[in-house]
Amino acid sequence: MTDNQFYYSKHPDVVSDPIEWNFPLLGNNIKFTSDNGVFSKKTVDYGTRVLLGNIDFEKMPAGKILDLGCGYGPIGLAIAKKFPSRTVEMVDVNELALALAEQNAANNKIENVQIYASDAYQNVEGQFAAIITNPPVRAGKKVVDTMISESIDHLLPNGTLSVVLQKKQGAPSAKKLMTEVFGNCEILKRDKGYYILESIKEDN
Repeated sequence: MTDNQFYYSKHPDVVSDPIEWNFPLLGNNIKFTSDNGVFSKKTVDYGTRVLLGNIDFEKMPAGKILDLGCGYGPIGLAIAKKFPSRTVEMVDVNELALALAEQNAANNKIENVQIYASDAYQNVEGQFAAIITNPPVRAGKKVVDTMISESIDHLLPNGTLSVVLQKKQGAPSAKKLMTEVFGNCEILKRDKGYYILESIKEDN
């Protein structure tokens, strides 16, 4: 498989074969259209489910939320549907995934989202109450480390970075990096090899 066939490429070189399915997330049943060339085409992956189920949204400061590496949209759309008063920005490098995220937002009548292309934080502006990510591990450690290390500049005081990673895919080293960047990192949950990691930008 060449790089331009991976879900983390800008234009995945795949034959389109869209499918539709429904999935319950954060108390809402969401209709998804997905396709070849995106991560976890046939269902919401287990790591994303554990991530969404263990974030304390009520303790977040006021402000917008960033879904970093949104794919076809399960994290950002679930949050936007659950919290219609918040703006959720959703970014990815994969333009096929972004088109699907736009379609899924429209099909579920979710309007409090902004979906656009960005390589990590390249096109991201402003600061967020939370950055939430299921990072593209296959894109390499450098990409994942950038998503973690540069997050602090894009968070409001008391804002949080929440990350899901499998232990075998680098969760311990990510925890170490998050501790170095933020001065803190909590393991919110361990489940079937997945770690939910969270750091808070302390208001000094």
